Amino acid sequence: MQRDLSSNKKRGFKIQARKLALHFLLGINLLGSLAYAAYPDKPVKFVVSFAPGGPVDIAARIVGARLSETLKQSIIIDNKTGAGGNVAAQLIAKAPSDGYTFLLTSSAYAVNPSLYGEKAGYNPSKDFIPVIVIATQPNVVSVNDKVPVKTLADLKMMATKEKMAYSSPGSGTTPHLTCENLFHVIWKSDVTHIPYRGAGPASIAVVGGETPIGCTAVAGIFQFHKQGKVRILGVSSTERLPELPEVPTLMELGYPQIQDYTWVAVFAPMGTSSEITQHMNSAIQKTRAEPEIKEKLNAVGLIPVGGSMAQTSSYISSELKRWNKIVIDTKAKPE
Repeated sequence: MQRDLSSNKKRGFKIQARKLALHFLLGINLLGSLAYAAYPDKPVKFVVSFAPGGPVDIAARIVGARLSETLKQSIIIDNKTGAGGNVAAQLIAKAPSDGYTFLLTSSAYAVNPSLYGEKAGYNPSKDFIPVIVIATQPNVVSVNDKVPVKTLADLKMMATKEKMAYSSPGSGTTPHLTCENLFHVIWKSDVTHIPYRGAGPASIAVVGGETPIGCTAVAGIFQFHKQGKVRILGVSSTERLPELPEVPTLMELGYPQIQDYTWVAVFAPMGTSSEITQHMNSAIQKTRAEPEIKEKLNAVGLIPVGGSMAQTSSYISSELKRWNKIVIDTKAKPE
């Protein structure tokens, strides 16, 4: 009898212990859910890898302004330029994974690990979580309005006879590789690459005559083309852009191997919770789908993309492989 009572007591203690443990875990889960439900409870920082005036900065500001209303918290745009986007990537790779700091960058993110190797300073598979691709747009070849060429064929003739230079948003950016492929691999010309800290400064360089040629994504140079300060000679999309119906594609001009795009994407530091990254993906997805936001993006040649986190991760993975091959094929080197 005594043993039975003792045994019953032990079983009772075990049952109580299990109940307490279960309540404790449920309490933690409830607190966690409440914490994520309150996210964000302070301003969120978008660290932009390039200078104002380029596609990453433009997309960040268009989406960020509306997103701050959706999240009911300020979105702070912080431009950290340098090394073709590496400076910002290195900074965010070491940032707290608390959901209050994100990297907004371009396709250079997929190029730089191949172009710079270890000097890129980050590992895409170990340091970041792809959240969403906001938008994409093709690259363009433009010239200062005083350069005596009207077509890409004219530019080819001039570039193979004279010493010329082109500006780009930086070493490792997709416009850099588009023009390395065109000028050096295909044309066999000796056009010098002058890297800048983003499409904004690279576009200004063409407008001001610092470089006769510019290779940028369309957003940075679009307004200057419309103002007659530069001429866009070709675009790397598969079809002509509705905003630039007069500009032929590089495919039309005899370069079907050049179908390059510069995308703008959001990344979180590795270790950021799935609840937070999914919350941000959903919020940006909703924002970029709004007609007003789509119109603003389209007005500067940006094509809204979006997609789930799984789709985003798969796309970024494929881009890392694609641009690795292009770096090898073009024998591109960091400047």
